[in-house]
Amino acid sequence: MDKDTEARHKVRLADIAEKLGVSIVTVSKAIADKDGVGEELRARIKELAYQMGYIQKSRQSQMTRSDESTGNIGVVIPSHFFDRSSSFYWAMYNALSKELISRGYYAIMEQLNSRDEFDLVLPQVVQNHKVDGIILLGQTSEDYARFFSRRYKDNVFLDFYIDDSGIDSVTTDNFYGEYQLTRHLISQGHRKILYVGNFNATTSITDRFMGFMKAMLENGLPASVDDIINDRNQKGLYEPLKLPASLPTAFVCNCDETARRLIALLKEQGVSVPRDISVVGFDNFLSDGQELPPALTTVEVDSAAMARTAVDILVKKIAGEPYTHGHTVISGKLLLRDSVRKIN
Repeated sequence: MDKDTEARHKVRLADIAEKLGVSIVTVSKAIADKDGVGEELRARIKELAYQMGYIQKSRQSQMTRSDESTGNIGVVIPSHFFDRSSSFYWAMYNALSKELISRGYYAIMEQLNSRDEFDLVLPQVVQNHKVDGIILLGQTSEDYARFFSRRYKDNVFLDFYIDDSGIDSVTTDNFYGEYQLTRHLISQGHRKILYVGNFNATTSITDRFMGFMKAMLENGLPASVDDIINDRNQKGLYEPLKLPASLPTAFVCNCDETARRLIALLKEQGVSVPRDISVVGFDNFLSDGQELPPALTTVEVDSAAMARTAVDILVKKIAGEPYTHGHTVISGKLLLRDSVRKIN
């Protein structure tokens, strides 16, 4: 990169906004040709940006790409995540697509079917050289994850990880989020609390259960893997929920979809949430029409920050630029709603 281009990279929206005495938002809208800015002001902003040498992110990416670049990034998602409610993965894909466009790339989605995953077959977008890199979104088998990372280096795992420091991955803070939820239940007087999920299905569920365990054990409350109520099989496909003979005062569910199914089952049994039993979820993602009263206490996953981090890692990786290697954790946000009742 020559010195002139390097200097242009240092020009920020804030620098342009300061010179014109307008907000950064106004400058951003003007340069992106969005509504909310008068044409005269838009022209002034663009002219000053040109004079100062401002380069948009998308143009920066295009300038640093090699001549062989396809301009595409593949987002590969295991197909079983679309055999059920998959609002979380659609939201994550949309966040990735927007972030990639801002970097001058287009997202190409491909579903990884179970046979190709079992037979260790690379995605078609890789075989046909259609992409510059891959974001593997959602848990695959460990065998496939290791195979894929050996055969195709320009990748990032999103929403899961494996025990390999050489593989780059981005997840939400599953452990601390579930720890916070469980502590909240305990603070509301709950002592008999059960976990709903499959400990071995995904790394996310494993970490969430461990956060639940920490909160329970440090408060002197019983918690064991043997007490988990299963919600899915090893492949991640949902199975019917089975309520225990003796109900707790609260359930901690590994995700909002499982919490929704549990609340519906309890209602069928004449059990009201939160009057009789409290329920919490995780993700803050339910499709339109799925939300059941009461509003669910949960952890909101910051999908935009996860997408931004994953794309940033992958773009730098492709360009050979320095970046943070290994597993990156993005904080979530505790949302306290109506599905938890304080008890004596």
